[in-house]
Amino acid sequence: MTFSFDTAAAQGAVIKVIGVGGGGGNAINRMIDEGVAGVEFIAANTDVQALSSTKAETVIQLGPKLTRGLGAGGRPEVGRKAAEESEEALTAAISGADMVFITAGMGGGSGTGAAPVIARIAKSLGALTVGVVTRPFG
Repeated sequence: MTFSFDTAAAQGAVIKVIGVGGGGGNAINRMIDEGVAGVEFIAANTDVQALSSTKAETVIQLGPKLTRGLGAGGRPEVGRKAAEESEEALTAAISGADMVFITAGMGGGSGTGAAPVIARIAKSLGALTVGVVTRPFG
């Protein structure tokens, strides 16, 4: 008995997971360590030092002109503006996805400020968009 599959159907949906900020970056590193397969991982952060330790195949420095790679300083407004500055790179990275998972921590500047901008971009590209966020204790 022989089986034939339509290539597009066999491949399934294109799923991208974007970790935003420090918390999101930690989350995707953990997913990669655990062997999550069949998705593309993207790390996005204003802090270049944090990006240097990512295991994601795609890395986006948010707001290089605004933050000069030094992070958002815990200020969500800076994270939002940084994501807006990097909208072209984010659009290119997310483009082609059927589903986008955005993971971030809601306590610092990059994740809190940039995640909504990234969600808007993903939605405008027609991707089913899901946010998975953590909130610090306190």
